[in-house]
Amino acid sequence: MAGSEPLPSGAPAGRTLNLVLATSASVVGFWAWNSVATLGAFYTQTLQLTPAATGVLVAMPVFVGALGRIVVGTLTDRYGGRAMFTFVLLASILPILLVAVGGLLGSFALVLGAGLLLGVAGTVFAVGIPFVSAWYEPSRRGFATGVFGAGMGGTALAAFLNPRLVAGIGYFPTHLLIAGILAVMAALVWFLMKEAPGWTRNNLPVLPKLLDAVKTPITWKMCFLYAVVFGGFVSFATYLPTYLRDVYSFDPSGAGARTAGFALAAVLARPVGGVLADRFGPKSVVITSLAGVAVLGWVVNLQPDGEVPAGLTFVAMAAALGLGTGGVFAWVGVLAPPGKVGSISGVVSAAGGLGGYFPPLIMGATYDPATHSYSIGLLLLVFTALAALAFTIFAVPGRTKAKVAA
Repeated sequence: MAGSEPLPSGAPAGRTLNLVLATSASVVGFWAWNSVATLGAFYTQTLQLTPAATGVLVAMPVFVGALGRIVVGTLTDRYGGRAMFTFVLLASILPILLVAVGGLLGSFALVLGAGLLLGVAGTVFAVGIPFVSAWYEPSRRGFATGVFGAGMGGTALAAFLNPRLVAGIGYFPTHLLIAGILAVMAALVWFLMKEAPGWTRNNLPVLPKLLDAVKTPITWKMCFLYAVVFGGFVSFATYLPTYLRDVYSFDPSGAGARTAGFALAAVLARPVGGVLADRFGPKSVVITSLAGVAVLGWVVNLQPDGEVPAGLTFVAMAAALGLGTGGVFAWVGVLAPPGKVGSISGVVSAAGGLGGYFPPLIMGATYDPATHSYSIGLLLLVFTALAALAFTIFAVPGRTKAKVAA
């Protein structure tokens, strides 16, 4: 059976470097993945889109990135993180350039189609979870996956930098810059990254491995929870610039800066969630996260007035979602059998991506322009978080500390 054998005592040489490389690759991948969403206001104005059309446009990379994680996670078990990180980064270059051409031509169809292909950048997450898990012993996998998960900070970079880069150097040069960074990161990964000492290739056919992962009971439980917490993060990160424009009348740069703050809060909270899961057990972390999401979703629905109350509400929401993502994947890293971490991670992370695909569509379809209200979408988030909270308490086993798991 392939996978990761027990690591020798002491930290393997190069472990920190490889965690840093994996996290950096994730940052760049997430930056590219969210490039369409962070320029949603630009496309709305340039292409004269309705809120529903904007929702479809910003959600398209999320959809493909989610489904692609299933296959990419399984292929990581076979080919290793070094090869798959390199592939994902290089495969993202052409779509980002096509998005740039579509925007220049004012073609909604081309931007939409290129956004579909750009979903490959979002599969970077399914590469990193099995890769970093193989480098760390079970008692520290919450920390490792939490640090790697902080690579979703690429969404913060995209939200903060992309509107400013477009304003400063232009729309097309901005996308050329992102393509160049993807190429440089791919080269760094290829020449500097290596697999964990205990990692071995899993050459089993892809389809049976996926079916085996699907048949594992813990897979579906983690799928549901990750769809709520990571899906919530993705949907906020992709749609928040549009939300802030419609509800609070921010310009693209102002909305982008605040979205970057939201993403950064989630990024910082994710490794904290992983470390707390190592110490107190993932179940406690996930329960706390979901309770916070339910309460804060209701508060967001009330449209708190003023920069500080609204800002603190969104930062707290981001922190709650970040804690949950760290907690759920600490659970996956502990419970997934050796040789199945990649396939199970791929399925679970795909569920998280799909969880982020539908909310922007719902938000765009239910927006009330007369009252500038997104109440229906936000209340659905509250009810979903409450359902997930009850599910976690009553349907998921309680023995959860990573340090006691083999």
